[in-house]
Amino acid sequence: MPAAPSGAEQPAAPAVTPRAPRKPRASRAKSVAAVGQGAQPSEHEAAKQPLKKAVKTVAKPAVKKAVIKAAEVPAIELAVAAERHTLAVTPLIGVRPRDLLGAAGTLLKAVLRTPFKAGMHSGNYLRELYRIATGESELAPAAKDKRFADPTWQSNGFLRALVQSYLAGERELSAFIEASDLEGADKGRARFVASLLVDALAPSNLLLTNPTALRKVLDTGGMSLLQGGRQLARDILHNQGMPSQVDSEPFKLGENIATAKGEVVFRNKMFELLQYAPSTPNVFERPLVMSPPQINKYYAVDLSPEKSLIKWVQDSGVQLFVISWRNPTAKQRDWGLSDYVQCLDQAVDVARQISGSPDVNMWGSCSGGITLAAYLGWLAAVGESAKVANTCWAVCVLDMPSVMDATSIGLIATPAALAAAKANSRRKGVLSGQEMARMFAWLRPNDLIWNYWVNNYLLGNKPPAFDILAWNSDTTRLPAQLHADYLDLIQHNPFSNPNKLWVRGLPIDLGQVQVGAYVVGGTTDHITPWQGCYGTARLFGEQSTFVLSNAGHLQSLVNPPGNPKAHFYAASASQADAEDWLAAAGERQQGSWWPHWRQWIGERSGVSRTAPKSLGSKKYPALCAAPGTYVLER
Repeated sequence: MPAAPSGAEQPAAPAVTPRAPRKPRASRAKSVAAVGQGAQPSEHEAAKQPLKKAVKTVAKPAVKKAVIKAAEVPAIELAVAAERHTLAVTPLIGVRPRDLLGAAGTLLKAVLRTPFKAGMHSGNYLRELYRIATGESELAPAAKDKRFADPTWQSNGFLRALVQSYLAGERELSAFIEASDLEGADKGRARFVASLLVDALAPSNLLLTNPTALRKVLDTGGMSLLQGGRQLARDILHNQGMPSQVDSEPFKLGENIATAKGEVVFRNKMFELLQYAPSTPNVFERPLVMSPPQINKYYAVDLSPEKSLIKWVQDSGVQLFVISWRNPTAKQRDWGLSDYVQCLDQAVDVARQISGSPDVNMWGSCSGGITLAAYLGWLAAVGESAKVANTCWAVCVLDMPSVMDATSIGLIATPAALAAAKANSRRKGVLSGQEMARMFAWLRPNDLIWNYWVNNYLLGNKPPAFDILAWNSDTTRLPAQLHADYLDLIQHNPFSNPNKLWVRGLPIDLGQVQVGAYVVGGTTDHITPWQGCYGTARLFGEQSTFVLSNAGHLQSLVNPPGNPKAHFYAASASQADAEDWLAAAGERQQGSWWPHWRQWIGERSGVSRTAPKSLGSKKYPALCAAPGTYVLER
C-alpha cells in the first residue's frame, strides 16, 4: 500500500477471517438471522408474532410512567422507523397508487374461487370472538408492538376485547391466504393487500379507541385535538394529504447540514461538480468521483459532521469530487440515461484535469450506481476504460429480477402498470419526488403513514426534527425519459444480458468492464436487497469485495464509526450464491465498515503527494462554495 498521507488517520482494515467450511442449509439460515441482530422488526411484523403462538396475558393496572411514554410517542422511535424506509429510486418507481388497489382483486378472486375455505376461516373467527366475549381468548399483541404499548389496552376490558378481535381477524385472513389455491405472485399480492387492510383497521388508528390519544385530549383540555386538526389541514393543503414525517425547519443547507468545505468547480445545465478540500497535508494522487442517485440530493453523504461520509473521505487523504444533480422540470423531459452518462464522463474529465491524475476511482450509490454501470459499459465500448481504475457500489442492484422478486413493489409492477407509469410521466414531463414518496409510503404504511397519523393528528405532536428524514423529504424530480429508461431496464435486464442496452448509440456489455469493485449491501434493506447487491459484486468478478452491513438502505451508507451495535461481514465475491457467501464469509467484524473501506480505497488511490493549496484549476476555477446552487432548487 502507498504511504498514507501525512495527517490522515488510516486504521488498519479488519482482517477477514478465513472462510469456514460450507454450512448445511439450517446453519446458513441461522447465520442470516445472526447477521441482522440489532435490527428491529417492523411493528407490523411484531404484531403478527403472537398469532402463531398466542399466550394469555393478565393485564396489570395502568402504570403512569408507561402511560407518559406512550403518550409522548418518542420522536426518536418515529424517526428510526421512518429511517428504515427512506425513499430511494429503483427501476420500479412510478407505479401508480391505483395499482395498489388493483392488487386487491387478487384477494377477492381467492374468496370467490374457494368459498368453502373462506367460510371455514370465517367460522374460526366467529368462534374466537365467542372466546373473547367469554374471557377465554389468549390472544395478545406482541410485546414490541408499540401501537398497543399503553397498559390501558389490557386493563380495560372493552379495549382488550377490541384488540383481540383485531388480532383474530388478522390471523384468520392470513391463514385463509396461505390455505388458498393462489400461487406465486398472486399469493404475494394477496398477502400485500391483506397487510394494507390490516394496518389500516388497527384500533389504535381511531381517536375514540386509542386510550393514549383520549387521555391526552383530557390532559390538554382539548388542545392536542386542536393541534392535530391544524396539522391535518396543513398536510391536506401542502403535503397532498399525507402525514408529515419530519420537521425540516431546523435544518439549513450549508449551515448545519451539508457543511463540508468545498467549491463548485464545474457547472452545466444538468449538474454541478463539487470538489472538497482535503483536511490532510498530503493526499493520494488518484481522486474519487461520486455519482449520487438522481431522485435524491447528494447530501445524504454530508449530513451532520459526525455522520458525514464526505468528511471521512476528506480526513482519509482522498481527493474527492461529488456530483450534485440539477432538479429537472417538464422542460427537461428528454434528459435520459445517455445524457446522464455523458455527465459522468464530463465530471471524470474535470476531476482528471484538476487532480493531474490520468484516471479516477468512482462511487455509485443506488440509482447513481445504475448510471455508473452504464457509463463503464460505454467506456468499454469506445475503448476508454482506462479512465476508471476502481469502483465502489453502495446499496446498488444491477440485476433487475432480484429487485422484482424480493420487494413489495415487484408484486404490483405488472407490465400494464409499468406501461401506464411510463405514459404518466411522459404526459407530465417528470416524475415528481412527492408522487414517489406517496407511493412508497403505501408500501410501508404502518411505519410511514399510520405511525404519523397517530402522532401528528390523534396526539397532536409535531413530527420529529431529524436530519436523515429532512434529507429524505427534500426530494427531486426525474425527467420522463430517464424514468422510461429505468423502467426499460426491468424488461431487458441489460447489465446481465449483453447488448440489450444502448448508450449514446453503442451497445453495452458489462462483461467487457475490468475494474476493481467494492460493494456494500444491508441486511435489512428492502429497497435493494443485499442478495441483489451481492449479484452486483459478482458482475465484476470473484475478486470483488462484498461487504454486508447489519443495517437498512440508508443506514448502510450513513454508517460512521462509534455505533456499538454495528457490525459487518467482508470477503471476496467468490461464491456463486449470496447465502453461500455469507456461510463462508467468516466471523462478523465489529463496528462500521468505513475503516475497512478506507483501507481498501487507500491501497488503490496511487502515490501520496502534497495536498493542493486551492481548489479547482486555471481551466476550471472555483465558481462558488459548496453545497452549490443546484441542491437548493425545489
